[in-house]
Amino acid sequence: MSQSMIPAAKPIIGDEEREAVDRVLRSGMIAQGPEVATFEKEFAEVLVDGQTCVAVNSGTSGLHLGLLAAGVGPGDEVIVPSFTFAATANSVALTGATPVFADIEPDYYCLDPESVRAAITPRTKAIMPVHLYGHPANMAALQKLADEHDLLLFEDAAQAHGAMLDGRRVGSFGTFAMFSLYPTKNMTSGEGGMVSCATEDVARNVRLLRNQGMERQYANEVIGFNARMTDVHAAIGRVQLTKVEGWTATRRSNADFLSAHLEGVVVPAVAPGATHVYHQYTIRVPEDRDRVVQALREEHGVGCGVYYPIPNHRLESLAHFAPDLHLPRTEEAAAQVISLPVHPSLSAEDLDRIVNSVNSVVKAGA
Repeated sequence: MSQSMIPAAKPIIGDEEREAVDRVLRSGMIAQGPEVATFEKEFAEVLVDGQTCVAVNSGTSGLHLGLLAAGVGPGDEVIVPSFTFAATANSVALTGATPVFADIEPDYYCLDPESVRAAITPRTKAIMPVHLYGHPANMAALQKLADEHDLLLFEDAAQAHGAMLDGRRVGSFGTFAMFSLYPTKNMTSGEGGMVSCATEDVARNVRLLRNQGMERQYANEVIGFNARMTDVHAAIGRVQLTKVEGWTATRRSNADFLSAHLEGVVVPAVAPGATHVYHQYTIRVPEDRDRVVQALREEHGVGCGVYYPIPNHRLESLAHFAPDLHLPRTEEAAAQVISLPVHPSLSAEDLDRIVNSVNSVVKAGA
């Protein structure tokens, strides 16, 4: 393969981020401090319509602490998708509660409300959809279910910075929502997470839990964790926050180009009223997916990913929660999906190469 590899994802870190980090290092205030507090306020204004936000050291910490802050614990069940990264179910299990897996809507890859309905039991405490790949889950239907059964509604918005549904921003629907700030997300702080909280009580609980159970030094109120974000990470995040809107527009433009030119595959659907932010641009290849992935990588130099090849309810670490469960749409998606690059670093030549490579590889196997 003589062509250079087009990366599947690429963090964009520039001089502004480096200067922000240097500013913090020169200040001598490196642990959780003024940069974190300012980042929380700016993130809230830009991405969740001013709803209170609390920064933590990772997306998984954000889910874990959000669940604890909302009162989830042993004896409870939380309904989650199986078709997502394991952190969603892991965070439920870490509270002592039980993750209960439901199936997805095949077009949008998010929780299917009817599958959720069938999974509700007397122990169900909450529903936690994932806005997978940057497409909003069906929050209206899930909220209706939650209201009918007196359940809490949370949001795993790890991949959905700036996504919207019917004019409302993702992250403003649930009791809490978590945004990941991992390097390959639509924006990053180097590592970290942000918890958007619907009430000040939940926000205060997350603040306590992230900092050894205290808001005031040495006045520990609860058993807590060390899940603080550093000012170094917050400084990176603040710069990225000024760029994410433009990057998202580029992602959407790149996705539109691929959808208009790819052949022989199922391109991503977008629900009415939804704004997709394309953390991943995910196609379906009904036959011989693994051959297509291998050929794209090895013969054409097109980086691509499979998110996610093993549903959570089949993972060794989580299978004991649902040993006999069959989720047909989840299992079909896991066997067919491929995520192609749409990140803002791509050139027009890169996009043409991705299209030509996919069309060639798929046609060769037809």
